[in-house]
Amino acid sequence: KRFFKANRDELSPQQIQQARQMGIESVIDRNRARQDADDLYKAGAGKWGTDEKTFNAIFARRNYYQLRATFEEYQKKYQKDIAKVIRSEFSGDIKDAYLVLISCIRDRPSYFAECIHKAVSGLGTNDSTLIRVIVTRSEIDLAQIKQQYQQIYNRSLAQDVSGDTSGDYKRILLSIIK
Repeated sequence: KRFFKANRDELSPQQIQQARQMGIESVIDRNRARQDADDLYKAGAGKWGTDEKTFNAIFARRNYYQLRATFEEYQKKYQKDIAKVIRSEFSGDIKDAYLVLISCIRDRPSYFAECIHKAVSGLGTNDSTLIRVIVTRSEIDLAQIKQQYQQIYNRSLAQDVSGDTSGDYKRILLSIIK
């Protein structure tokens, strides 16, 4: 944990302010994104086998915006979606972890809308996922998640949560959602 915290390229408070004023592009290093895209290609699709250390180093050390730029540069240069590359180069838990990270980086509200939908679809409810997503995102981006949920599933988030829960549990979740 400490290694990643010490070596991750997080945005400084000054960079966050700069991004607010001038746009996120002002804090992205396009040269680094191009170099990282090349390194990912050479570590995966561009060779026999997979150099997992390179993937791990880039995914663990770059901030959200820098990774998004890297994925864009990869697509532009190699005409391959990074998620497809991950699916072909990795398996198991590491593949799943990378795919979740990519989904969150590309469209966080859609990712969480999908998590909630999976939690309330089918037989039973995945209560831990439902609670975790609604509570942890409530003061961050739940409004955007609700919009995406409506757009993707043509139903309101409140409607689906209401139909899959009951009692005080239902009332509490709906009070957070509304």
